Amino acid sequence: MARHPHEAAERTGPPEVHLSDREVMQDLAEKYDAACPKFWLAVAVAGGLFALGVLAFVIRALDVGLSDSSRNEYGYYAAAFAFLIVTATTAPLAAIAFRWTKNHWRRPFSRAAELFSLVGILAVLAFIPMLIVLPGIDLNGDGVLELGKDRRTIWFSAPIGAPIWWDMAGLIGVVVCGLALLWVSARPDMAQIAQVSNGLRARVMGRLACGWQGTVRDWNVQKGQMAILGAFYFMLLVWVHTLISLDFALSLIPGWRDSIFAAHHVLTGIQASAGLLIVVLFLMKKVGGYDRYIGVDPFWSFAKVLLGVTLLWGYFWFSEFMTFWYGRDETEQTVIKLLMVESYRTAFLLNLFFSFFIPFVLLLWNGVRKSVLGPTVAGASVIIGAFFMMVRLYVPAFNIKDVGAESIAEFEAAHGGTAAQLLPVLPGPLDVLMVVGMMAGAAFIFLLGTRLIPIMSAWEMKEGLMYVLYRPFMKGKYLVLGKPE
Repeated sequence: MARHPHEAAERTGPPEVHLSDREVMQDLAEKYDAACPKFWLAVAVAGGLFALGVLAFVIRALDVGLSDSSRNEYGYYAAAFAFLIVTATTAPLAAIAFRWTKNHWRRPFSRAAELFSLVGILAVLAFIPMLIVLPGIDLNGDGVLELGKDRRTIWFSAPIGAPIWWDMAGLIGVVVCGLALLWVSARPDMAQIAQVSNGLRARVMGRLACGWQGTVRDWNVQKGQMAILGAFYFMLLVWVHTLISLDFALSLIPGWRDSIFAAHHVLTGIQASAGLLIVVLFLMKKVGGYDRYIGVDPFWSFAKVLLGVTLLWGYFWFSEFMTFWYGRDETEQTVIKLLMVESYRTAFLLNLFFSFFIPFVLLLWNGVRKSVLGPTVAGASVIIGAFFMMVRLYVPAFNIKDVGAESIAEFEAAHGGTAAQLLPVLPGPLDVLMVVGMMAGAAFIFLLGTRLIPIMSAWEMKEGLMYVLYRPFMKGKYLVLGKPE
């Protein structure tokens, strides 16, 4: 691999590494080439579960069809899709944000975060059935949107293709931007792989590297490209969260009006993706063979971020709840009953418990934060909490037929009391297979992606060593860590 423009003489890395920069490059290349039987077993299991999930979806589609009239059969499918958005699709944001703030501790997991951009391909495919079953804006077909007779929407009128093509365009934009970011970030490593490999892999990596030479101009262009793509990814991601949360949840429940719900959805994605990356970091350390590159510092630092986001999540939820609770409006009370305290009470309690109480109690203590296991448990907890949040939001939304009603109370009155669509819906065998299949599909694509692009960025790890020095002080030597620029 060509030398970095700021490359100096070989230096010893931090205590977790104990290798020179050339040895780091060689060691990471060897880990990329090697794939143990356990890895391929994980790929096979994930692929098998993914196939079962696709089969379950096909059976459901052949049985009930794909239309607005069968929308209630896809509530858990919608929850699984939303869970995919708030975890995998949001994960690359961590690499973007921490690269902007020039943190050193993000280097071991930056590439793993960017690799989740590949899962966006699955998200786009899974989004197509969601768009098919989504009720149109003009339910009456008269070309004039009327409150109480048509589905509420953020669209002031019905521009060409709204909301179907606009929603799809937003998601495709995020995925394309994420894939471009992954490619730009991985070009130096692909050039390195092309140099040390032979045969088909060398040719493929050489073409994907697109003539990377490692010149000063190459590095400067890469830096600018990552900054621009990161900014666009962040903006498009917030927009996609907004569209999905409003079009596929809030607008389908009569009377549900919440000005901060979209922001809460984005925040849930940031929290859940942080938890996901901590768990991935743990697996890389304990199972993947990257123990010497991953010390306590990434877990400790990420735990602080996760604690802050968890507190912010609790504040946003309480702000939503307080508005409905103290408003005492009949419509607002019925929304609370549906989403929190009656119909989907179990899912709500699990959401609150795993998304707030467990991570807050764990990460409150510095001894737990400054460990490997503590942040990992907290990360797994927020992932579980995010899933139950998607269940309590999207399953009831997809099971209400009369989305043109002005309020749930009006809907209940029209159906002679509590309508069957407002009762909790438990998952059937096909629902379970679709949910598990969606998650397994994400894992399957991610694992295969690590065979194309290294899960740990060699050039970022090597760059990090250039900011490390050991200076003598009194009777010992101490690590001096520089700050880029």
